[in-house]
Amino acid sequence: MELKFCISAQLQFKRRVCLLPVIAILLSIVSCTADNKKINRVSLVGAGASFPAPLYERWLSDYNQQNPNVEINYQAIGSSAGVQQLIEGTVDFAASDVGITNEQATKIKRGVIALPMTAGSIVLAYNLASAPQSPPVNPPNGLKLSRQVYVDIFLGKITNWNHPRIAVANPGVNLPNLPIQVVYRTDGSGTTSVLTQHLSAISPEWKSKVAAGKAVAWPVGIGGKGNEGVTALVQQIPGAIGYVEYIYAKQNKLPVAALENKFGNYITPTPESVAQTLELVKLPTDNLIAFINDPTGSQSYPIVTYSWLLTYQQYPNLAKGEALRKFIDWALIEGQKSSLELGYIPLSKKVVLQVQSAANRIAE
Repeated sequence: MELKFCISAQLQFKRRVCLLPVIAILLSIVSCTADNKKINRVSLVGAGASFPAPLYERWLSDYNQQNPNVEINYQAIGSSAGVQQLIEGTVDFAASDVGITNEQATKIKRGVIALPMTAGSIVLAYNLASAPQSPPVNPPNGLKLSRQVYVDIFLGKITNWNHPRIAVANPGVNLPNLPIQVVYRTDGSGTTSVLTQHLSAISPEWKSKVAAGKAVAWPVGIGGKGNEGVTALVQQIPGAIGYVEYIYAKQNKLPVAALENKFGNYITPTPESVAQTLELVKLPTDNLIAFINDPTGSQSYPIVTYSWLLTYQQYPNLAKGEALRKFIDWALIEGQKSSLELGYIPLSKKVVLQVQSAANRIAE
């Protein structure tokens, strides 16, 4: 009897020992399942400027792959509409190429923080094909347009591409006898504001007759919605010229003009010429919003801007505030690596530190 009892006890002990790993695995699965249920899935919605939209699309895709529990959607509806939606509280963040005014900020009871996230150039893209299927005229470094010439094109005073004032800056270029068709933005646009601020700074006539703004009464031309709409019309219309963010011209292989700067030099928009312009922009510590409407650098491209992400300072849903703050921190470090590839200018280390400091106030 003692022997049988001993054997039986040993067998029961062995069964318990063998079952321990199985029990441990089952407990691990249950614990993992419980942890997954605890993971906060956060959804954020933003809207605004079309200027940074291609870069934001890349950022949001890359970030979601690394953080599948955070879904961020962005709609490029124009700076004006984005700011208005932020004021109305229908989005979690907005984007604007002109930041936000003090008057607009006072309407946001939850507070607002303006964060420059990227920068780039606004270019004058053109189509000098005399017919839809004919080869376009495109000098290697872009058609040269003097300051007064591109102002007068937008004023409707220069109406043909073979005008003597265009020809004198482009010797050897066979300019077509083709009417100029100006294409502008129909939506409230930060891109329009930046361009018209520049035109107002260099032309008293433009300032008095048209002035600057997100939407202005254009003396001539036809309108398209967003950078996409202007780009499409320039592609389709022989003789067209329109203003778009550089990446839209680059992606669609549209030639862009070399513009005369304050020193009388004709500058093609490149990462180097745009970066030199940005070095002249000093961001104030209180709201990080600043512009340079007519840069003084001898090699500066003349139409450059930051683009701002606008967030609330307070988020009733703390998870949303935290998720947005983490995304911004990622975009300021990892996201900047995608900038040059897409035609944007990475933020300097100094600006990154300024933005990080301001972003820390989100949902603090």
